[in-house]
This record gives sequence, structure tokens and C-alpha cells, in this order.
Amino acid sequence: MEHIPAMQFLVAAALGLGLAACSGFRVFVPLLAASLSYHFGYLTPAASFVWLGSWAALLTLATATLVEIAGYYIPVVDHVLDTLTTPASFVAGTILMTSALPHLDPTLRWTLGILVGGGTAGLVQTATALLRGASTASTAGLANPVLATAENTLAIGGVALTLLLPLLAAGLVLLLLGFVVRRLRRWQVRRRTTKANG
Repeated sequence: MEHIPAMQFLVAAALGLGLAACSGFRVFVPLLAASLSYHFGYLTPAASFVWLGSWAALLTLATATLVEIAGYYIPVVDHVLDTLTTPASFVAGTILMTSALPHLDPTLRWTLGILVGGGTAGLVQTATALLRGASTASTAGLANPVLATAENTLAIGGVALTLLLPLLAAGLVLLLLGFVVRRLRRWQVRRRTTKANG
């Protein structure tokens, strides 16, 4: 592993973590942002991720982003997307975290990418899918467009914050993860209690 100043590593890791978390809200928004950043030289990707800044990747991700954002406003399609984007967010989070750490040994880079990037994206996506399920059950899907707008805003705003202020964004992601984990634990306890009483 080449020597890298601690602050430079922290910023790179914060970028990866922030973008990975945003892929839990929308898979393609942070991938498109990373592609634009790599294409125009704002960020430098790890050597094996140079393709992410290519014109082909840029156009493909732009199309996929528009389709994903629009799809969440269509009833039934939003549930199909949730099913597809749960594993896809894990992959996207892994790619985003791994590509953001160009100075690390590939084994360590991929390990961090899978555990931290993929894990963060998967956790955020699971929470949003559960929230959408609860919204559908309680409002017959009428509140889902409002939820979709909130998720779009969080994805786009989160990406902008991550690219401009990566360390602050990483801190907010850690707070978000703590909140999500607590809520998921409470939900599991409530479900067990309901089953035991039923």
C-alpha cells in the first residue's frame, strides 16, 4: 500500500461512505454523480474503476437514473423497483466505496467496499423498503409519491453534500445508520411481541 496522509484517506473514505449511503435511497443517483466526478476530473478513481468515468458509463447511468426516479412515482412499479434495488444498492455501495479509495491495497479496498460501502447501502435501502411497505399498508399507497420525493431529495442532497463536504456528510451518515439500526431493532422486538401475544 502506498503511503497516504491520514487526512487524504479520511476524505476519500468519507466520500465513499457518503455516496454508498445515498445509493440506499436511489441506486443510480450517486453512481451518476461519481461518473460525472471521474469524467470531469473532480475525483480520481481507483485504477480498475476508470471505466466509471467513460462516456458510455455516463450516458447509461444518466438514463438509468431518470428511469429509476420516474419509476418510484408509478404504483406497483415502485414495489418492483424496491425488490430489484435492494441487491443493486449493495453492489452500488460496494462499487462507490471501493472506487473512492485509489491509494489502498486492492484486497483492503474491496474488503472495505463490501463491508462498509455495501453494508451501509443495504441497511439504508432495507429501511426505505420497510418504510414504503408501512406507507402502502397504512395509506393504500397514497403517501408513496411523497415518500419517493423525500427519497429523491435525500439522494440528490446527500450526493451534493458528500461531494462538497465529505467529512460532514460521513458524520451525518453515521448518525443516520445509528438511527436506522435502532429503529430496525425496535421493529423486530415489536414483531416478536405481536407474534408471542397472537
